[in-house]
Amino acid sequence: MAGELIRREALERIIQRAAELQAGERDIGEGLTEPELLALGQDVGIPARYLRQALLEERTRPLIEERGGVLGWLVGPGRLSAQRVVSGEPAAVERALDSWMQQEELLQVKRRYPDHTSWEPKVGAFASIQRALGSGGRRFALARATEIAGQVTPLESGFCHVQLFADVRNVRKQRLGIAALLVGMGGAASGVLLAMAVLGPFSYIPLLVFGPAAVAALRSHRLQHEQIQIGLEQVLDRLERGEIKPGHAVPGLQANPFLRIADEIRTLINPR
Repeated sequence: MAGELIRREALERIIQRAAELQAGERDIGEGLTEPELLALGQDVGIPARYLRQALLEERTRPLIEERGGVLGWLVGPGRLSAQRVVSGEPAAVERALDSWMQQEELLQVKRRYPDHTSWEPKVGAFASIQRALGSGGRRFALARATEIAGQVTPLESGFCHVQLFADVRNVRKQRLGIAALLVGMGGAASGVLLAMAVLGPFSYIPLLVFGPAAVAALRSHRLQHEQIQIGLEQVLDRLERGEIKPGHAVPGLQANPFLRIADEIRTLINPR
């Protein structure tokens, strides 16, 4: 119907399909050069800056290497990553990213390298209180990783490639420890029952119970990794939209953590 609202998911498919249909009217052969692509975009009504950014993203898109096998299925990767092409000069993007990580993600600088910067979770009572309060409903998922690294690479004028990495080997180690404990408890209980010759085959029940529980503990990485991955993507979303500025934090609150925590407590008590 004419007045019916088209949902965003359907809208994206419709626009993509319409662009494919219009582009299909041209004979592109084995491909197009960059000027021909920009000309095609102009014909279908796509601004050149968006096409150029999408082209740069395609050129810098890394090959996805998934860890296969049973071990990969159980424990998941040790590192997560996200990357995006954003507009802006590299120096300004680096300052904005560093400001956001320290003030909004509760991280602190770990190392500054010539080509990238790494951050680690802030320590101390103030950071712990802020994470516990969860100001604005935020989870501070990036603070769960051992280390967050950010690399800003200049591309053509006005654009740069930003890649973020999250070292999640710490949460993987925790899951492995829990799984080993569960398997050990099940094996010990079954061993005791076997030594006592209790109910024969039923002696293996503890191992059969704790074994699947250990697998479930290992597979919990899906939810943990998803939250951290979303945290990385959200930072890139804000960079792309220009929401993160080099001096993002309010100076007064940045200088006095007491005021910031007090403000968050007031927000929790009275959200309005």
